[in-house]
Amino acid sequence: MNELEESGRNRVDWIRSRMPLLAATRTHFAKTLPFAGHRIGMSLHLEPKTAILLETLAAGGAEIVATGNHGSTQDDIVAYLRSLGMTVFGSRSDSSEQHENNVASVLDLEPDILLDNGADLAAGVVGRGSHATILGGTEETTTGGVRLRNEFADSIPFPILVINDSILKAIGENRHAVGQSVVESFMRITNLMVPGRRFVVAGYGWCGRGVAQYLRALGGKVAIADTDELKAFEAAFDGYRVDSIENLAGWGEVFITATGHPNVIGADVFPLLGDGSILANCGHFPWEIDVSSLKKTAVETRVLGDAIEQIELADGRSIILIADGRMMNLAGREPKGNSIESMDLGFLLQTLSLERIALNAESLPGGAQPIPDDLNREIARRMLAEMGADR
Repeated sequence: MNELEESGRNRVDWIRSRMPLLAATRTHFAKTLPFAGHRIGMSLHLEPKTAILLETLAAGGAEIVATGNHGSTQDDIVAYLRSLGMTVFGSRSDSSEQHENNVASVLDLEPDILLDNGADLAAGVVGRGSHATILGGTEETTTGGVRLRNEFADSIPFPILVINDSILKAIGENRHAVGQSVVESFMRITNLMVPGRRFVVAGYGWCGRGVAQYLRALGGKVAIADTDELKAFEAAFDGYRVDSIENLAGWGEVFITATGHPNVIGADVFPLLGDGSILANCGHFPWEIDVSSLKKTAVETRVLGDAIEQIELADGRSIILIADGRMMNLAGREPKGNSIESMDLGFLLQTLSLERIALNAESLPGGAQPIPDDLNREIARRMLAEMGADR
């Protein structure tokens, strides 16, 4: 066993010991083998918790072909998964172009079930016109759900269960786990304090709610920018300052995007930001901050630390960019991402949704759709029992 594989194995052993919901499912799948004869193609962050998800699917008889997402792949986890006989593409240093090649390599192996994140695999299937080989799949993110319903609304004949549509994921993973991990990542990457600092959170969906909640709990001054009137209304009634991103640009010190949409902070906002403003993103794709436009206006770009860049502008201001605009809670040294317990819940949603696809895809309509209600309720019962909520 080489050093990289051993590191991955040790990290996965700790995570596995704290994911009881998947442990029980893994035991059940080993008996029922719902994925026997199926090849699952995955594009998802390759980190220790994802390894437990893949172990669980493999226990159910699945052949796994997988790649990570751009910028978040952890090389020791790749080495560990390969030691289990899984076909895994990708590395931490992959460029965007190489990530696209990795996705193509997964599809080249003709999976019949997709486990997607950001709709990368679904987009590849549409581009190839290879629908006939796909039984169905799942989509993990808000961003992917938006792409499926907008870009590919009429192009996906097979069912895709959108995990992010589940109220369980919205509450447990998006609000509380993303909220916690984004604040932890801000402190870990920058080593700055939260109390008294002025934060602007762009987007008041479930992730934005959580980020705002945990920043305020630690003493941050928080404002919300959201173009949706109802979300802005909710934020105002939750006690946050609410305004447009343009009007908040001069007030905020730290700006965190959580919308799933491109160019939330773009060329029209950069001139309004104060000197030393910090820009970070927790959305799936690195498009919420228009990084290319920002860097085109730079007279100098300096790397100040792991995942920290200082963009010097011609007018003398500097802008601090975290993780090059990529997902901040999987950036920097020793990224942890969402909490183990939240991903035990979230990946139980994944496994049972994929089981539904494998066994009953013909009963589901084509295209992106929510998690069936009976699955949500079953998973809620299991989580409550594990938490001892009745004690």
